[in-house]
Amino acid sequence: MLFASNNKQHSITSNINCKRALLTTLSALTLFATHTHVHAQTVTVSSPDKKILVSLTDDGDRPEYKVSFNGQDAVLNSRLGLVFQSLGEFGSGFEIKSSDIESSSTRWQQPWGEREWVLDQHNKLTTTFSNGTYEFMLEFKTFDDGIGFRYTVPKQASLADVTSLNIINELTEFSVPDAHNATAWWIPGRGWNRYEYLYNTTSVNKVDRAHTPFTYKLKSGTHLSIHEAALTDYAAMVLDQRRDGTLKADLTPWSDGILVKTAPGFTTPWRTIQIADKATGLLNSDLILNLNEPNKLGDVSWVQPGKYVGIWWGMHLNENTWGSGDKHGATTSETKRYMDFAAKYGFDGVLVEGWNIGWDGSWFHNGDVFSFTKPYDDFDIDAVSEYGASKNVRLIGHHETSGSVTNYRNQMSDAYDLYKKHDVTQIKTGYVADGGDIKRIDENGITRHEWHDGQFMVNEYLHSVTEAAKRGISINTHEPVKDTGLRRTYPNWIAREGARGQEFNAWGTPPNNPEHTAILPYTRMLSGPMDFTPGIFDLAPKGLDAVNRVQTTLTKQLALYVVLYSPIQMAADLPRNYVERLDAFQFIQDVPTDWSESIAVAGEIGDYVAFARKDRASEDWYLGALTDESPRKVVIKLDFLGADKQYQAQIYRDGDKANWETNPYDYVIETKTVTAKGELSLSLASSGGTAIRFKAL
Repeated sequence: MLFASNNKQHSITSNINCKRALLTTLSALTLFATHTHVHAQTVTVSSPDKKILVSLTDDGDRPEYKVSFNGQDAVLNSRLGLVFQSLGEFGSGFEIKSSDIESSSTRWQQPWGEREWVLDQHNKLTTTFSNGTYEFMLEFKTFDDGIGFRYTVPKQASLADVTSLNIINELTEFSVPDAHNATAWWIPGRGWNRYEYLYNTTSVNKVDRAHTPFTYKLKSGTHLSIHEAALTDYAAMVLDQRRDGTLKADLTPWSDGILVKTAPGFTTPWRTIQIADKATGLLNSDLILNLNEPNKLGDVSWVQPGKYVGIWWGMHLNENTWGSGDKHGATTSETKRYMDFAAKYGFDGVLVEGWNIGWDGSWFHNGDVFSFTKPYDDFDIDAVSEYGASKNVRLIGHHETSGSVTNYRNQMSDAYDLYKKHDVTQIKTGYVADGGDIKRIDENGITRHEWHDGQFMVNEYLHSVTEAAKRGISINTHEPVKDTGLRRTYPNWIAREGARGQEFNAWGTPPNNPEHTAILPYTRMLSGPMDFTPGIFDLAPKGLDAVNRVQTTLTKQLALYVVLYSPIQMAADLPRNYVERLDAFQFIQDVPTDWSESIAVAGEIGDYVAFARKDRASEDWYLGALTDESPRKVVIKLDFLGADKQYQAQIYRDGDKANWETNPYDYVIETKTVTAKGELSLSLASSGGTAIRFKAL
């Protein structure tokens, strides 16, 4: 049976919510108003392919779970529960009251994405815990690629007079077997630079406090990644290692110390564990998306993937300024010049940063002076939007808040209306501020300082997205809260940053190292699209010996367009640098940003990765492969190509003498005729890459 809607999300249901078994129902025993644990209960649920098994128990007088994969421990017994300021712990003293299992298999369509159709096949275990006075539920979903679980505290008679609940602790744990022999790739949580750190590679027991996605590999070879899905109206979770191998959920607090402010009837985000027998299995997972709700916006045909250029990189190189003056970048004439370039080479839009009043002086510390409706005198928004329309190139908006979110909220409606008036359909928003230094003015006029990933900002980011949606505008959030798959529910949340991007190569101390983009696909990119801003061709504007330079070869920059997924991709360099190398620039012109299928075909975390993706608008395939500082040969089987078809492989590869440190511009462009029965041997230079267009013949 086919269910269709105008938002392009369809479901083909083969076995909807088929209830298989009512496992157990227990009676609560109350004696002298004290709940007594009569006997332990354990309930289990497996993945559809039976490789993953989750066991949930109340043994030990508290809820615990464990996970096995292929018959081996993946997560050891781990605690569950919530602690409320007024009600105490929902965990210890609670036992299983009832439990049931359902199975579901559906297929749904993304309006844009890494693949057009997504299979959602899972088993669901819903268990009610009670202490005789209060109840809460735990819901586990098991997929072939991992698990998700979440808490619900329903409305109930014992909470009839309770209008608010403050969570002061979440007890969720993830216990890693043989932690000192498990390898983790992680960035520190709750630091001053938010998510913008180089990755650490250590044993799990050496981890302190880490952001998610938190990816690790057991000694057995099993790969896992802990994260969360559908984060709304709740604090984001980091992981805190309290004792070796036991990672505890650590929710980001409000400025007053409360973790989450809620009420009876709430449900938490999903806590997720992606599980695979090899690294590429993590990359081919749809678990995070499948744990989010379907599109709530209706018809989203106005959300348009594409490629753009912009007035941006020149500021990072100090050739231009965001503020006014002789070097001001965001002028009418400069914007028109970029629009001419975009029109000539087939780009959809031009991002303009620094157009609005407020950038002069120390803008990092002066977010309250930003106007989001008043341009500088040398920027005519009417003229540039009209000029862009004549060239079929749209203006891409930009709002930097410097973390002063109350100032932004107060102007948001007028600012979005202004952009809608000028047919702007995408806005890049920025929240540059140190971690814990978001400026909020409370209802009493008192300044409070919040975290980017606390409950307040989780709600504030989503408010921006929903307000933009009312005007047919998509949002690309920089300095965001981490992605948790909400693009499924709100498809206009088209991209975000949330990791070290290209800009660190201009001024970062240190810049991004060669392994950074060989780690990102297995960590940050598991959560969703990233606006990394690839495509720098002038790799060392200050010379090859300079500290601040791009530590890649040129063809690795091309490979990033396929490896690091985003539905909006920037050609980030200055136009003059593309004109100097139009042969290599051709790949950026050709590569699409919306795919009908994506397959990770090879890779190991931190070493190398190769992705194949099929264009949604044609029969062409594209491949991107890149490596860390170690040169290597990678053999790619071409069985992802269409059977009984021939393709012209247009190959952009490192030259024989290429090396990111000494010879990053050595590249070769060649063509071969290939079929699905063949294979290609890729020679990747130190921090090098290969980019291929397979043009269907």
